[in-house]
Amino acid sequence: MAVCVQSVQEFVQDSFVPMVAVLCSEEAERVTRKNNLNFAELLRPFCRLTSEGHIRDPNNQMQAVKNLRICVNNVSTSLNAASAPLSPAQCRMLNEVVLSCQPQEGALTNVITAGDYDLNFSATTPWFETYRENFLQSMPASDHEFLNHYLACLLVVSSTETVPVEQFLKLSQEQHRVQHSGEYTNPKWFIPNTLKYYVLLHDMSEGEEQRAETVYEDMKQRYGSQGCYLLKINSRSLSAEVDEQIPDPWSQYLHRSNMQNQDVLDDTAQTVNTAAIENNISTDEADFQHSTEKADETDSLKSHPLQLDSINTSGSLYTLGSVSNDLKTGVRAQDSTSGGSGSHGVCLTLNDHDRIRQFIQEFTFRGLLPHIEKNIRQLNDQLVSRKGLSRSLFTATKKWFGGGKVPEKSISEPKSTYGLLYPPEAPELQIRKMADLCFLVQHYELAYSCYHTAKKDFLSDQAMLYAAGALEMAAVSAFLQAGAPRPYPAHYMDTAIQTYRDVCKNMVLAERCALLSAEILKSQGKYSEAATLLIKMTSEDSDLRSALLLEQAAHCFINMRNPMVRKFAFHMILAGHRFSKAGQRRHALRCYCQAMQVYKGRGWSLAEDHINFTIGRQSFTLGQPENAVTAFREILTNDSRQTATQQGAFLREYLFVYKSVIKGNTINLPQLPLPCIHSSATRVYFGHDRRLAEGEKQAATHVSLDQEYDQDLAAMWCNLEEQLVAASNRGTVPANFQPTQCCLNSQTDNLRCPLAVVEEPIIVELKFKNPLKVPLALSNLSLLWRFTAESKSSTEKTSEEKAITNEETLALGAEQKDDIVTTEVIQEFQISPEETKVARLRLLPHRTGQLNIVGVVYDLATALSGEKAPGTEGQQTLDLIVVRGRQDLKIRGLRLNQTKEDKMLVRHGPDHRLDPIITPPMPLMEIFFLQFPTALLCGEIRKAYVEFCNVSSVALCGLRVVSTHPDFFTFGSQATTPLTPLSPNSTENCSAYKTTVTFPQPSSGASEMLVSAEDYSQLSGVMEIPIDGNTLQPGESTQLPLWLRGPDQEGVHEINFLFYYESTEKGLKISHRVLRHTVFICASRSLSVQASACRSSVPPNQSLDDKSSSGTLVFLDVENINTNEAGVREFHIVQVSSSSQHWRLHKCINPTKDKDCKLSSRERAKLCFKATRCKPVKAPSDAVDKYTFADLNLGNERIISSATPCGDFFFRGCWTSDSRRVNVASSRTLPSSKSPVSAPPGDTASDINNIVKKCNELDLNIIVIWKAYVVEDNKQLILEGQLHVALQTIGKEASSLTPKEEAQEMVLLKFKSEIPSPIVPPSAELSQLIKTNLHYPETYTHPFLQDSLCVVPVTLTLSNCSSAEVDVVIELRHKSSSLESLDVHSSFTWVGQTQYKLQLKSQEVLCLTLRACFLQAGVYNLNTPRVFAKLAQLGDMCDTSQQTASPALIIINNA
Repeated sequence: MAVCVQSVQEFVQDSFVPMVAVLCSEEAERVTRKNNLNFAELLRPFCRLTSEGHIRDPNNQMQAVKNLRICVNNVSTSLNAASAPLSPAQCRMLNEVVLSCQPQEGALTNVITAGDYDLNFSATTPWFETYRENFLQSMPASDHEFLNHYLACLLVVSSTETVPVEQFLKLSQEQHRVQHSGEYTNPKWFIPNTLKYYVLLHDMSEGEEQRAETVYEDMKQRYGSQGCYLLKINSRSLSAEVDEQIPDPWSQYLHRSNMQNQDVLDDTAQTVNTAAIENNISTDEADFQHSTEKADETDSLKSHPLQLDSINTSGSLYTLGSVSNDLKTGVRAQDSTSGGSGSHGVCLTLNDHDRIRQFIQEFTFRGLLPHIEKNIRQLNDQLVSRKGLSRSLFTATKKWFGGGKVPEKSISEPKSTYGLLYPPEAPELQIRKMADLCFLVQHYELAYSCYHTAKKDFLSDQAMLYAAGALEMAAVSAFLQAGAPRPYPAHYMDTAIQTYRDVCKNMVLAERCALLSAEILKSQGKYSEAATLLIKMTSEDSDLRSALLLEQAAHCFINMRNPMVRKFAFHMILAGHRFSKAGQRRHALRCYCQAMQVYKGRGWSLAEDHINFTIGRQSFTLGQPENAVTAFREILTNDSRQTATQQGAFLREYLFVYKSVIKGNTINLPQLPLPCIHSSATRVYFGHDRRLAEGEKQAATHVSLDQEYDQDLAAMWCNLEEQLVAASNRGTVPANFQPTQCCLNSQTDNLRCPLAVVEEPIIVELKFKNPLKVPLALSNLSLLWRFTAESKSSTEKTSEEKAITNEETLALGAEQKDDIVTTEVIQEFQISPEETKVARLRLLPHRTGQLNIVGVVYDLATALSGEKAPGTEGQQTLDLIVVRGRQDLKIRGLRLNQTKEDKMLVRHGPDHRLDPIITPPMPLMEIFFLQFPTALLCGEIRKAYVEFCNVSSVALCGLRVVSTHPDFFTFGSQATTPLTPLSPNSTENCSAYKTTVTFPQPSSGASEMLVSAEDYSQLSGVMEIPIDGNTLQPGESTQLPLWLRGPDQEGVHEINFLFYYESTEKGLKISHRVLRHTVFICASRSLSVQASACRSSVPPNQSLDDKSSSGTLVFLDVENINTNEAGVREFHIVQVSSSSQHWRLHKCINPTKDKDCKLSSRERAKLCFKATRCKPVKAPSDAVDKYTFADLNLGNERIISSATPCGDFFFRGCWTSDSRRVNVASSRTLPSSKSPVSAPPGDTASDINNIVKKCNELDLNIIVIWKAYVVEDNKQLILEGQLHVALQTIGKEASSLTPKEEAQEMVLLKFKSEIPSPIVPPSAELSQLIKTNLHYPETYTHPFLQDSLCVVPVTLTLSNCSSAEVDVVIELRHKSSSLESLDVHSSFTWVGQTQYKLQLKSQEVLCLTLRACFLQAGVYNLNTPRVFAKLAQLGDMCDTSQQTASPALIIINNA
């Protein structure tokens, strides 16, 4: 239970106090009425004694009486028999006192931490204490106990009476008549000889004090000094000015007194006026809407179905309280005994207060206590003398009093009652009466003995009501005994409660017993037992009692040693429910709010919904619509597990409450909780809707809201844009460069305000989620914005510029401010149950400035078709409730993680995606592609067309494009553009190449053309688009041809284009604009070309074609690897071209002499060509960038390989491969460049390496041009394409297919710097410095019979292939260790000089004449000389054996 102001001993003592009646004369009543009080009310604040009294028990032992309080009431007679239940007026009184006692603002609260719960609730429950006090004092008097029977009667007469003694006599006779005539059942009197105490009331402001003293002296003579008193009051007149503030101790007692007095006045009332309440929260929620619409509560209560009358509530405790406190004041106004308005005690001074307090003390100590002591002795003597035994009651037993007498039964009592009725003179009642007297004067030990004895007597007689009363008081007496000689008998209380409730059917007595026992158990720390007891006392006959007891049980659970939090919350919910049924809405709301602390955020979703729904209803009924809206919002925004029907009811309730809240507020739109908006998922798109494909035109993809954001793709586009910006800014990227972001989302960089263009739409995509299982109908959906116009002067910002918003126009439904920003309105927007749906809202700005998109405004409605309104019996369907509201878009930026504070705390940066800056007009370009393929063969050349359209009112210039695949396309170079059709309406089979008609002459030399690389100005990633005048005027469009080449690798390729353009007007906030285009090309396999080169074995002096150049053989292995994926029948190799700065294809030396090379599926052809060095150019300075193109056509047409598009794709392919090679090389050599020690030796070694490599370098690029015949739709199409093979080194095979990249091997880290060893060229390269050739007769005939030695002259030709001097050693002696070689060379030897040491200059050719000697005929291999060579610069380097040619066989015949 909650903490009480009183201790449990004080509470129990104050529950049973001596009762004193008051009878006043009319004149005395008039005197007291000057203070707006009657005499009983006048005494009430002073009824607690401040000093200690004494009394002697029957054993003549002195007993102290401490802190005694007496109860003084006016005598109110009643002819009706006292009933066990409370009257309706008493129920109203209890309901009223609980209603009027509410928790104060800022009252003391308890904060309890139990586990992970932190609960904050009221530490005290003053409404319960007030109820308990009023309940105990309003209990009707009963015949089975005497505790609330009157012990004495105060007879009060004014001193202004003519004959006061006669008035005293009349009052005494009236008291005697009331007590002994038998006409009245109420009030009840304790003993026949009631103490009469005579009080003479003297008004100090009116009467003569001397006369009062005289009358008082006469009274003392007549009644004795112990039985009368002179009380002087009203020392201050009403007309006197108030010069001091006198305290008012009566106010806290008057309400209770008035209600008790009204009990008498209203017993005959037929109805109970109550506030409108709802008994059952689970009824259909729509009742609530209609029952709460009326403002006048009293009118709506007259016909309320829960209204009760005295007929059907005579046996119940239904208390139906009013919400308004006006009821309390109205009841007081009806009370005729409470006097007029004004403060209380206005004629009393502090001395008068002291006189009243002294009077109470005198009456109690000199009148009441001696009277009680005398009656205790008399009762004790009577009981003992009646049996003639011991004079002490303590040794008495049941047989002394029983005598085998059968108690009398009540005549009116039915047979099924709960026991017997004793006559007043029965010994058992005398024992009970003595026990009650002892209890009232705090003699608890004697009282316990008497109660215990009486209990046995009653139980033996089966008088259950009397037995229960004795058990109850015996338990209380045992608890109150000083020193606790015996434990508290809780089982006595349990038995008494069960008897009262189940046998006697008296819930009032059972409730009193439970209140006492629970308080005692709580004081002993037995909270669980107390809670169980309180819960058992709940029943359906009284909602107010059940609510209060359930609340106290909840407090018991939370105050246990181990707090039971969930039981506390559960019983708080039950208490709130019963409070609501009892009309105590404020208390119900408080209970639900306290229980919500436990259930909130713990996964108890259904419980949360119930609590929030009830809080919403109660708050709305109590005039707290804001709290109601908040509670209903919680129901709708949480993940609810309710059924669709229940959720629909919740939503209708919310809309009804919400509509009533905003009824008077039409400008400031409140926030709506539905539907949920994922603010972080908001996307903003800047730009107009692109035109879709028109006929054969294919529009550029650019950026749209339908595309998903990809971080890697964004980085790729940013890199492409940086290349474009650098190209337009002389190769550098400006420091303030920001990549263009057309679509902003949660992953983009939103730290800066985005830039939008005036007259270009801004599309905001909002993601709505309907968390409910019922559909939501949104209408008139539009964006809420705030606009600040741009200041005219950039240096001066005037304060006159105010933000313009469309909130008022949207709220009132007025005309939109279309002159500033045109706002698109979506008329209907339906969201299905539990659906996530996207809405795209558009704004069109017309002025420059700052635009802030602050939220979204819409009408929210719900109505299920076919649903009937409750209470209409199907006559009409439910009205559609539509409310207008808004939701603000508050986007939290990314978490900051830069500084230490950012990492320690959770900080988020700004997000300005909804705050665009509107800039002046900019050009806007649209791009369309014509005849753009989706599938190509590898290396296939296709011609397409691009159309550029300026759809804005501003001219554009600086048109550029960059791509992730620069070797995929070309716009051609102006110097080499072929005469192909400029219009896409040309014939389908028109070749994309520039051709001339020739006849195939494979044996003749190739056609050559010398081209400068400067003619191809597009040798970079960024390509300028050649449009006329470099400017595109507003509304203008132009078409350009575009050549495409299929990727070399098969598969699907994603190729990205980024087009760049600027405004002709400079200095704008937006420096440029870009347009994205992404295509997917499916590449199919075509041909595979493998190329290799080897040195020609023909000595240079025997070369008839060009004696000044050395020859190289080039072998091409071409295979058709197409698998008929594109319907290709066969490939024709129509031309082989070469491009190099140093080499060229000279002629085709293919032995087959085929005019055309046709390859069907999986066929392979081998081609052989001779390559020679290019002729030296006269001007060496210009030869650096000069490329020689040599064409060897195998068909009837010669394709000019140096023209567009062949040359363009060749150069772009070379640039792409070189850039990739440079990137890889730079990444690999970057770490080693940090070591300064390796730099000097590295330079020398690299020079040597270059010299060595140059001797084997070829640097010959082969271009294989082919045509493919495709059958498609019964038509034969001719496709053409080209493949590139780069021959870099002699003897190393190259392929047109790019090799698969292998994963790099892991390299061990070296932490200690080591001096690197000098770089030595590999032996494989050093072995090719010298080329050797042997010239000899193939057959030689010699007569061995005539001459045994045959000497044959042999010429050895040495050619220096390098560009440096080489030292050569020629060794002719045989050095063989194998047996095989001995057999071969046994009859052959070189004669003459066997070793030569020579030095060959760069590119020098030297011939040596050798002589071979044979001993017999046979076949011999002359290729036995061993040649060693080394670079002359490396003197300390070992000689390297040179590679020898194939075996040189000679046949020696015998003549």
